[in-house]
Amino acid sequence: MTKGLVPFQTVGPYFDIMLRSRVPSRQVTDATLGTRVTIEGTVVDGEGAAMPDAFVETWQADAHGRYRHPEDRRPQPIDPAFTGYGWAHTRADGGFTFHTIKPGPVPGPDAVDQAPHVLVSIMARGILTRFITRLYFEDEASNARDPILSIVPEDRRQTLIARRTGESQYRFDIVMQGPRETVFFDV
Repeated sequence: MTKGLVPFQTVGPYFDIMLRSRVPSRQVTDATLGTRVTIEGTVVDGEGAAMPDAFVETWQADAHGRYRHPEDRRPQPIDPAFTGYGWAHTRADGGFTFHTIKPGPVPGPDAVDQAPHVLVSIMARGILTRFITRLYFEDEASNARDPILSIVPEDRRQTLIARRTGESQYRFDIVMQGPRETVFFDV
């Protein structure tokens, strides 16, 4: 037996098997406060091919702008009927769907409120680390003042914007690499 470091490996073929055993999470119930929204999208690689084995997770504040996390001790009431966390594995066409609420604003750097947004994480076979991005809603005027969105080069911000496709419906496609690559954050 050789001693030493174990070689770094990509997530292998069992990643897809693990995904199929997890059912999508339910983020909202009939008692959840806030405006219901449906977010649909597709995860594609740099060639535009669907990624049928991706795992998409979301984390967001409730309608009051409060995270369901023990370190969020702000005075806003926390919605006990909202988990704030969701996951879905992509379908054969690379698509995913989340039924959630539009989050409230949360404090950002220098006490400037951040625009309503959803944190998004992507993992898939062949990816060594989790990719993290943000989803902003195109119909939010507060996007123009968001302190995080403003640090993204203007010509790349559109990759973080979910487009309205209908009443309370949004589309957010994730491009993993190439010239149309979604902006990912190094956190």
